[in-house]
Amino acid sequence: MRVAIAGAGNVGRSIAQELIDNGHRVMLIERQPRQLRPDRVPDAEWILADACELASLEEADVAGCDVVVAATGDDKVNLVVSLLAKTEFAVPRVVARVNRAENEWLFTEQWGVDVAVSKPRLMAALVEEAVTVGDVVRLMTFRQGEANLVEITLPPQARHVGHPLRDVPLPRDSALVAIVRGKRVLVPGPDDPVEAGDELVFVCTAEVEDEVRTVLLGRGLPDRAAREER
Repeated sequence: MRVAIAGAGNVGRSIAQELIDNGHRVMLIERQPRQLRPDRVPDAEWILADACELASLEEADVAGCDVVVAATGDDKVNLVVSLLAKTEFAVPRVVARVNRAENEWLFTEQWGVDVAVSKPRLMAALVEEAVTVGDVVRLMTFRQGEANLVEITLPPQARHVGHPLRDVPLPRDSALVAIVRGKRVLVPGPDDPVEAGDELVFVCTAEVEDEVRTVLLGRGLPDRAAREER
């Protein structure tokens, strides 16, 4: 997979190195000469250019990329890069970094963003995930499909503790993708039982999050809107 990353700061370089370690080809686009540090990620292709300029993206052959990551520290830049990548170069997948929580609503498919990664939301979700048992924690939103990555840690009194997954009537538009049990990550199968303390990771639509919660806990809970008002 060929990936273009706009922004070669600490975030961009970290993403680049991780992708390279996983066998992908990475191009880093940076407009600040002082940030051009090929020695930090020597296996990446480095380009000194402004990713907000159409000509720069054409010269970098962004149209030949499978993914574009807008990873700068400026939300305006990330939106422009995302829009150009999607509308001018038809890049299949665009991932954008959200730096300020108040700008998150802009990072939608109308701006060319398939997946928005919000630093403030992610940090809040990680804190919430660390201390919350028995409620759904939204970790990430996949904008294009209006689906969310959510997690729920099962308390001992959860309805289906000890039951195999085949007996858990999950609602439509929800999928259990992983079970984190202690230091293990399990790919769930129909015969696997759920246990107290399991962290269940789902992909589901926002509309069924409360149904997932009710199925797993066996009790009604306030809906998300009511909780967020508190």
